[in-house]
Amino acid sequence: MKALVYTQPNEVRIQQHPEPTLDADEVILRIDAVGICGSDMHAYHGHDPRRKPGLILGHEFAGTVVQSRSSLFDKGARVTGNPLITCGRCDYCQQGRNNLCANRTMVGMTRPGAFAEYMSIPASSLIALPETMDSDTAALTEPAATAVHALDLSVRALRRPIQECRVLVVGGGAIGMFSALLLKHFGVLELDVIEVNPLRRQALARETQCRVMDPAAERCGENHYELVVDCVGSAITRSTAFQAIRPGGVIMHVGLQEWASEIDMRKLTLAEITLLGTYTYTTFDLQNTVRYLDRGVFGACGWVDRRPLDEGPAAFADLHHGRAASAKILLKPGY
Repeated sequence: MKALVYTQPNEVRIQQHPEPTLDADEVILRIDAVGICGSDMHAYHGHDPRRKPGLILGHEFAGTVVQSRSSLFDKGARVTGNPLITCGRCDYCQQGRNNLCANRTMVGMTRPGAFAEYMSIPASSLIALPETMDSDTAALTEPAATAVHALDLSVRALRRPIQECRVLVVGGGAIGMFSALLLKHFGVLELDVIEVNPLRRQALARETQCRVMDPAAERCGENHYELVVDCVGSAITRSTAFQAIRPGGVIMHVGLQEWASEIDMRKLTLAEITLLGTYTYTTFDLQNTVRYLDRGVFGACGWVDRRPLDEGPAAFADLHHGRAASAKILLKPGY
């Protein structure tokens, strides 16, 4: 089969790979659409030691079951799924927090991913798609669910209704875009987004109808926002988040562009700032997100860029060089 393989830092190549084998309780999917995630780019840049060269990346997928050794899904079923392969037995899984599973593995990291014509996955990880949902929309479930999970945690921590809050989203990639769209759906009236890429700023302004700022030309208000959602996670965006947050506010930290940096512990303490981390989503979040996408909560998603799998190397290069206007590029093996 044809696959897009991470071969060395800053390089992915189309290669021929053996088709996946079918283990007990698993299915083989024909991949219909798969998104390029920020973590795929992190691996591409050689910054993720868990993802080693020779790996097929990709975990934002929609596909069709072509073989099954499970009673859960028959051949022909259209699905998306949870790329986290969880045990179902540990304390976290039993609590319904399977994103924190103590024994988790992951598609596109510990096993071959979805940048290929076919992929195997445990059937228990899959979510059936509504007949009304196309595969391109379904492939957006994973990044959209990250925003759903992060904002659910944020809303629980806020001391006032989200509709009354002034909110800043830092970063206009896919997670930032989905966060902004969901915040608008929630009824947030004062919503600002910071984005460095001018092409993405145009798409954000068009799709979200919120104020979009260029951080090189405009500073966000200091001590101004009740909620800041950092979808980048660099030293400078963490600093920006702490400058922008009001006393008593909530900072939701989503992105992990840089794994370590200083934070303003004095302000965190004296201003009673709540700093939250979030990791991916639960299966329940993914199921809710499928419903959100099917009902149009995130709009028509016309900003998504669709390309054949063969153009994967060029797509990675465009993202690397900041030439991509879209916050999300989908690769389609059958395109």
